[in-house]
Amino acid sequence: MNPLRKILLSWLFFSLILISCPLSAQNFQWGPDGNSYFQLEQNQLVKYVLPSLEKQVILSEADLTPPGESALRVRDFSFSQDNQKLLIYTNTKRVWRLDTQGEYWVMDLQSKSLKKTGKGLPASSQRFAKLSPDATKIAYVSEFNLYVEDLASGIITQLTKDGNRKLINGTFDWAYEEEFACRDGFQWSPDSQKISFWQIDANQIRDYYMMNFTDSVYSQVIPVEYPKVGESPSPARIGVIDLASQKTTWLNIPGDPQQHYLPRMEWNNPDLILVQQLNRKQNHSKIYAVNVSANEAKVISEEKEETWIDVLSNWENVYGLTYRHELKWLNDKKSFLWFSEKDGWRHVYSIGLDGKETLLTPGDYDVINLLHLDEKAKMAYFHASPENATQKYLYRIKLDGKSKAERVTPALFEGTNTYTISPSGQFALHQFSNSFTRPSSEWISLAKHAPLDADKSIEANLAQNQGPKTVEFFKINTADGTEMDGLMVKPTNFDPSKKYPVVFYVYTEPWGATVKDGYGVARNRNYDGDMAEDGYIYISVDNRGTPAPKGRAWRKSIYRKIGRLNISDQAEAAAQIVKWDFVDPERVAVWGHSGGGSATLNLMFQYPEIYKTGISLAAVANQLTYDNIYQERYMGLPQENLEDFVIGSPMTHAKNLQGNLLYIHGTGDDNVHYDNAEMLINELIKHGKLFQFMPYPNRSHGINEGEGTTAHLRKLYTDFLKRYCPPGGR
Repeated sequence: MNPLRKILLSWLFFSLILISCPLSAQNFQWGPDGNSYFQLEQNQLVKYVLPSLEKQVILSEADLTPPGESALRVRDFSFSQDNQKLLIYTNTKRVWRLDTQGEYWVMDLQSKSLKKTGKGLPASSQRFAKLSPDATKIAYVSEFNLYVEDLASGIITQLTKDGNRKLINGTFDWAYEEEFACRDGFQWSPDSQKISFWQIDANQIRDYYMMNFTDSVYSQVIPVEYPKVGESPSPARIGVIDLASQKTTWLNIPGDPQQHYLPRMEWNNPDLILVQQLNRKQNHSKIYAVNVSANEAKVISEEKEETWIDVLSNWENVYGLTYRHELKWLNDKKSFLWFSEKDGWRHVYSIGLDGKETLLTPGDYDVINLLHLDEKAKMAYFHASPENATQKYLYRIKLDGKSKAERVTPALFEGTNTYTISPSGQFALHQFSNSFTRPSSEWISLAKHAPLDADKSIEANLAQNQGPKTVEFFKINTADGTEMDGLMVKPTNFDPSKKYPVVFYVYTEPWGATVKDGYGVARNRNYDGDMAEDGYIYISVDNRGTPAPKGRAWRKSIYRKIGRLNISDQAEAAAQIVKWDFVDPERVAVWGHSGGGSATLNLMFQYPEIYKTGISLAAVANQLTYDNIYQERYMGLPQENLEDFVIGSPMTHAKNLQGNLLYIHGTGDDNVHYDNAEMLINELIKHGKLFQFMPYPNRSHGINEGEGTTAHLRKLYTDFLKRYCPPGGR
């Protein structure tokens, strides 16, 4: 399921970034002038000025060393709005996917004095600390409650007192965090007088109990509040705390909290908050403008969809530590930008506080990411690839609602191009790679796409970054006329007169496309060796329903058909491929992780005549075990169409297993729970099916924690593949 996002984002996709900088992830901030940036290097804070790229050390390691202590190891940093203070995040701990818990220090940049916040709170327990807009206070969450601290006096005030694991203030439960990328759950008002925050009531959500059998002679129970598909959402509400009176006002938003989600909230002015409400099926979105003092909510925008409405872009870097759901405001905050697929393509709209909507990016193409909006020049810059869904380029368009998009990326850079544009719009960091060109970068003058340093430009160094063209891209056409993209790497010293084994890599679900023209795209991270050298053909195909920039119809066609449409598309492609002269139809393997693990099982069980060997990792074997937000978004409600969940689940088809199956799952997987493994094992046993199974104790969804784990997994994977799908031409 969607957990493969972490793996895909960190390995397969090259720089799928919205606005955050690709220089070094979260250790990057633009300067207030819009033409300089700050970055951490060797535990120093340095500043680069564009276009000269002159480097200045702003804070040395000595400056980042509190008296009598070791130097702070900075995980992240941010500046106050007046740029007089620096907020430093350190001593971090992982919470679910990311290390969003730790300690915060505030540095006065004039005196270079350091002050630790949160005195008296448990060590490394602070989350999402933010300086107030006037830089006099700091707010943060600790142990499910919200605090504010006066920077001058050091006085800490606890703003909420009812928080616990089941009543969550200022942050979110597992499902909201995983599926809506909601982690940071509070915001300062623009005048620094109020704080708005989410409260998630998980008291009615049943716990899933994970078991730790290895860290003690007695087993340990680890509960996770986890709403399975078919369970009502965790009720959410938004409160506004007036800091002077410490009174909390709960926003009066219509609707049953158990049948709606509140995935977005943002201040417009000190008395106006915008809130997005999404119904349980996630196909009806409303944007409310809430007058805080009157506590009145008015719908200013509404959208309905037959399938689902994406709250997130599938192309956003939602697992970046500093990812924020921030609106882009226009016209002195009288309107804001919003994505919608209502015309069949993913486009950017301007929505006014009066509800008036304007399409800003018309055309038959998808806007992958909005990068920069120049209101003065009335121009927007964004990533798109209208001609080739495996690639990505920079485009711009005039904001008159009727112009055509113009490609900015030169034709030379065919492949994946990622841009980070300075707030001034004058400069950009351009990153490029393709399947045979190692990633490289350059600073450019945006207007003419001209490198600031010609000698260090991508073009000047292109030849030395290029390697052999081992990846071949191809098209597969199904019987109903659907065209799918595929990629293939043939064995080294390929002999077309011989037949070779083929290994398919699959993901297939709505949160992952695998066929990308980027460097390393065809690398099998689990194979211990070189697949091409050993004599394997490696292939991946993107079916309908994957988040490729091919339009709404392509992406939404999978609604209520996960486990069917994606599987039949993959099998139809494989059926054509195994007829190629150089493919051995008796040596056909398939593998995948998470959603790809589920697809592997379904392919092995539903099409045993094609797939002879399968390796499935962390798979959802029973769709009724996964979380409600993801599963109901793409499949509907099991109370209404249970048969779709059943027929799409691998477990339903396990009785058809004929080939060689290796199934792998971490027992500490908080995402795709271990019960999937035992349910599937029981079903296979019932039908007398022989298979191999490897549980990894206490490993989470990525199966990468613990000494020796990665090496062991690679050896296990490779040994099984070579044994049952031997390499080499015959």
